[in-house]
Amino acid sequence: QVQLEESGGGLVQAGDSVSLSCAASGLTVKSYVLGWFRQVPGKEREFVASISWSGAITPYEDSVKGRFTISRDNALDTVYLQMHNVKPEDTAVYYCAAKYRFANQYGHWGQGTQVTVLP
Repeated sequence: QVQLEESGGGLVQAGDSVSLSCAASGLTVKSYVLGWFRQVPGKEREFVASISWSGAITPYEDSVKGRFTISRDNALDTVYLQMHNVKPEDTAVYYCAAKYRFANQYGHWGQGTQVTVLP
């Protein structure tokens, strides 16, 4: 059974840094693109960042470029999201996801972790 479990997040002040982790089990992560998404109530889930199996390709959503960094450790089956200079508009539930590298869509999702940024 595939499981993605996020950790980190919480309540922070604007300008702080936040680190999120997502541990995967039940799959061979090096065969998957790993990504982070976020969602606020009343809005659709949006893409934040993703990372290819090798780590060479890391697209970001425009509003987080230069502030967030995605990375992965295939040996630990873990993907990370380092968030710097966070803003109130970064407040959301953050989800990690896995997409088999030949698939069109993300097929596995975590339960999410809340990040709340106070002004």
